[in-house]
Amino acid sequence: MRYKPTILIDLDGVLNEYKGNYDENFIPDVKQGAEDFLKKLVSDYNLYLFTTRNIQSAKKWLADNNIEQYFEDVTNTKIPSYLIIDDRGLRFDGSFEKVLDEIKNFRVWYKQTK
Repeated sequence: MRYKPTILIDLDGVLNEYKGNYDENFIPDVKQGAEDFLKKLVSDYNLYLFTTRNIQSAKKWLADNNIEQYFEDVTNTKIPSYLIIDDRGLRFDGSFEKVLDEIKNFRVWYKQTK
């Protein structure tokens, strides 16, 4: 068995149609193209769903959307990984000043003006 790097993938705003209207009892529909995206990744990476939501609710959502087979597990813990895919993350490139500016000007993708 060959080594595959791990990628953590956020649920809300990445895999589903979340647009800032958080409801702990409702997880929005799967985002169009998400399954094709996961299919392309899973042959080269171990995928973990990374979410702050209830773990059991997230697992049920994966099963309900027929995409649970692409994930090793669901976690709310930052495990060692090659990458994290999240709609609310910044990449640190070594410059604190640049990150401070990015924090100040950050807009989640669904709130960006075009």
